[in-house]
Amino acid sequence: MRNLITDYLGLHAQAMPLREQRMKLIASNLTNADTPGYKAQDLDFDAALRSAQGQAGNGLMRTTHEQHHALNAGLNPFQIERAGMQPSIDGNTVDPDQERAAYGRAALEYRASLSFVEAKVRSMLTAITGQ
Repeated sequence: MRNLITDYLGLHAQAMPLREQRMKLIASNLTNADTPGYKAQDLDFDAALRSAQGQAGNGLMRTTHEQHHALNAGLNPFQIERAGMQPSIDGNTVDPDQERAAYGRAALEYRASLSFVEAKVRSMLTAITGQ
């Protein structure tokens, strides 16, 4: 069921939680940079966003009745293992420089989405209050 506020805020309202989740994964990668055997994780952002928009072709089954169980409850089907450019001897695939760059870009994208949502909310408040 569609929500009028989500429709008004557009793509960025759906993208912000996904961007936050991606930043958490990248932060986890940085935290585990020295953990033996740790494999760098990332989020397939495009597939996750298509799924959030309800577009077909993402490979997931949809619930068509309220009594159906959500398939992704507790699991993230869009979390992927990122291959390292130069894995270490202990099997860790985290490249701290690459992760810091990815986190910076993800933070910038999150801030851009936040700015768009703020502008929409501001214009909605202006329309409501008339100021």
